[in-house]
Amino acid sequence: MEQVDRHDVRARHWVAEAIRQVEADAHRSCDTHLHVFPLPAHWGVNLYLKDESVHPTGSLKHRLARSLFLYGLANGWIGPNTTIVEASSGSTAVSEAYFARLIGLPFIAVMPESTSPEKISLIEFYGGKCHLVTDPRTIYAESIRLATESGGHFMDQFTYAERATDWRGNNNIAESIFHQLAMEPHPEPTWIVVGAGTGGTSSTIGRYIRYRRYATRLAVVDPEGSAFYPSWVTGDASVTAPGSRIEGIGRPRVEPSFLPSVIDRMIQVPDALSIAAMRWVREVTGRDVGGSTGTNVAAAVQLLAEMRAAGEEGSVVTLICDGGERYRGTYDNDAWLRDQRLDIHPHLANLRAFLAS
Repeated sequence: MEQVDRHDVRARHWVAEAIRQVEADAHRSCDTHLHVFPLPAHWGVNLYLKDESVHPTGSLKHRLARSLFLYGLANGWIGPNTTIVEASSGSTAVSEAYFARLIGLPFIAVMPESTSPEKISLIEFYGGKCHLVTDPRTIYAESIRLATESGGHFMDQFTYAERATDWRGNNNIAESIFHQLAMEPHPEPTWIVVGAGTGGTSSTIGRYIRYRRYATRLAVVDPEGSAFYPSWVTGDASVTAPGSRIEGIGRPRVEPSFLPSVIDRMIQVPDALSIAAMRWVREVTGRDVGGSTGTNVAAAVQLLAEMRAAGEEGSVVTLICDGGERYRGTYDNDAWLRDQRLDIHPHLANLRAFLAS
């Protein structure tokens, strides 16, 4: 890891300018939209989708990448000659490649070879290099090795996500959600639903809810094959798992940024249901969303059904994490689904029936 010499005036000037450029990116970007999902008015419940796909790099991870760069720059870990290395399933790497190019640094993404070709192309578009590994569990060791050999900095989103983001406010995603709900029928949502990849988003929202003394509950969704759900159920942080087919969420191990103590409920969602919900959102709203958004919406539908059954009114908020254009060769490809032995049709029928009821 390159340590910036704080007595090197040129390096300090470079860091100050890099921070200005990263901060300027935030000022150029307006807040992301909060869309109303069309539900029958007489149900008394509302569903909102916060559209993180409209960030400059097209995903929720743009916020995280910005925070990680500011954290690394302010800590003196990133200097004018630092090679940035990250372990990622794709979207964080896309966003970090963008910020690395913005401040003129080389970037290497260490990713599973199963990462969608669309994400690989985006990383390369922003000037990054992709280092693909067969076993997803080796991305951490490979990242450390590459950072050491290049004299660079391993960003390590899975460790630093929860501490790099200011969870008390400062226009973080939690503060934005509550601000945008202020004029809605139920301005304090009953549930906020998010997935866990690093655990940074759930940690930020869960802490903010408690800090602001809201009664809102946080539900974290987890795809099959991930370690987060069994760890939360058993309380065993040493749990391991094969990993997830739903890119961006789920992990083969419990990451340091995952904070179970701020989570009120976890819901495990089968992959076939995640992909069915992804396609259903596009069918109902016209918005082209990715697989992790499908996971979010599948859990949100479950919570809405429970609220209706209990005669409870209120609102549920979840996230559009990224766009479906990144998954044309996988989740949006029927041949890929057959190869994976995923049958989405029963789940799609149930989702359609939910709305029709």
